[in-house]
This record gives sequence, structure tokens and C-alpha cells, in this order.
Amino acid sequence: MAAGRIFDIQRFCLHDGPGIRTTVFFKGCPLRCLWCGNPESISPTPLLSYVPEKCIACGACVAACPKQALSADAAGKAVLDRKRCTPCGVCAETCDAKALEMVGRQASVEEILGVVLRDREYFEASGGGMTLSGGEPLEQPDFAERLLCEAKAKGLHSAVETSGAANWEGFERLLPVVDLWLYDFKETDPKRHLKYTGFWNSQILANLRRLHAEGATIRLRCPMIPGHNARPDHLEGIAALARELPRLEGVELLPYYDLWRAKLVRLGLETSLPESVKPPDRATVESWKDHLRQRGARLVD
Repeated sequence: MAAGRIFDIQRFCLHDGPGIRTTVFFKGCPLRCLWCGNPESISPTPLLSYVPEKCIACGACVAACPKQALSADAAGKAVLDRKRCTPCGVCAETCDAKALEMVGRQASVEEILGVVLRDREYFEASGGGMTLSGGEPLEQPDFAERLLCEAKAKGLHSAVETSGAANWEGFERLLPVVDLWLYDFKETDPKRHLKYTGFWNSQILANLRRLHAEGATIRLRCPMIPGHNARPDHLEGIAALARELPRLEGVELLPYYDLWRAKLVRLGLETSLPESVKPPDRATVESWKDHLRQRGARLVD
């Protein structure tokens, strides 16, 4: 029974490919994007989430923790010392209020498809299907291939969202069973790409060009972060790629949002992206789209 590391399965998704989709979020990613919308996906290992507002001060977790990483405040609510936490998950098992939860687990192909296939009628009516996201699905090529093969055998449309930061061999293995690649393009300038993501963009661009040459259906997805990659020269880079790769399905702009910051608190994580970075307004987003259209890029809304 093939199994892999995931952290969520979300049904009725509308922004992870065409139609109504079920998105499987893989755990583990080689990039360290400053604006990562799923910071829980970066580490391949499980993380402990703590939401103090949910704590009912029962004290069960304090008694259960083998590392004494939990104590109680004056009101009896749990206080988590992340420097002591392993995290082993024992406390989460005792928390009926779900204030403490583990994020990340092993899941089998059979379990995942059991969830995905519940919505087959919605997929057929809307042109939807299953999307693998993350994290980075190509970090687990064996598991991704098995899951996609089984989905293909069931007649499902399958999409894979990827950062492109993976060995070509993984892409080659998945090519026959992926209907749509949602390919992230985060930054044109190599040095800025390294600064913002911790990874050079040379391999990412090489894989993109090779996928296109192999005839894959690709949607170029471009996160736009004010004050960082939301610059005229990066927009020019996106437009240049769209002209270079004429068989792209199109370009999809992903304007920055900041709801992910709440996850950092729950997970005890940090980012160096300033809080002064705010989501762009509609007029700004439309100006970006107009810039690309004027340069011949086909957009996907």
C-alpha cells in the first residue's frame, strides 16, 4: 500500500485548475518563499499547531507531554514552550478541543482516492478533477506517480501544481498521467529569486522549457508580491516567457494575500517578509494584467 506525506485534502476547490476540484496538499518543499501561503507545507515532518483561544484548560496535555513543553497559566490554559517541544503529538491526542493538532501525516493512495472520488459527479459536471499541490509534489515522485496513475485509471482529470524545483526525472515519470501542469514562476531575476525563495531559478526555467517541448499542457502561475516581484521588469519577464512558449494554456496572476500570517503564529514559525506588505487593490491587479495583454500574453482568470 503506497503512502506519502500530506497535510490536507480540500474538497470543492475552485482555484486549483479547471472546474470543481479536490486538492491534495503534499508536505515538504525545497523552496523557502518569504510569502508562502502554506508555511505548514515546507517541512517534510509533522508540525504542532496550537490555538490558545480553543483551549478549555482541562490540563490533559500538560500531564501527557513527555518533554514538559506544556505548562498551565493562571487560568489553567496551556502554555507551549516550543524550544522543548519535539513535536511527538502525544499532547494533540489528548486535546478534545482541538487546540493542539498535528499538521502532517502519512496517507495511502487508497485513502486519498476514497475522499477524491466522493465528488466524481461534481467533477464530471464542471470539468474538474484532482489537483496535487503542496508543498512540492515532485519531492515525493513515487507516491505522486502511484496516486496519479490510480486517478487516471478511474478516469479523473489530474493537475499538478509545482514550483519546478525538482529533478527532470520526476517530471518525465509523471508526464503520461498529468493533464495540466500549474507551473509557478515566482521571479525573473536569478539573484532576487534566490533571495526570495532560497533557490536559483535556472533549474526551474530549464524544467519549464523542457515540459513545453514535450507537449505538456501548462498554465504559468505567477504570484505577485508588492514591493518584491511586482515590478515592471518581472512583468516583462513573464510576458517574454509567454511569447517564448506559445503552447502555454495561459498566464494566471496570483495577487498576494496575507491570511497565511495567522498560520505562522499557530505553528511557531517566522518570516522576514515585512508586515507592511499588503494585498494589492483591484486597480493594481488590473494594471498588471493589462501590461501582460499589451505584450501578447494570454491570461487565465
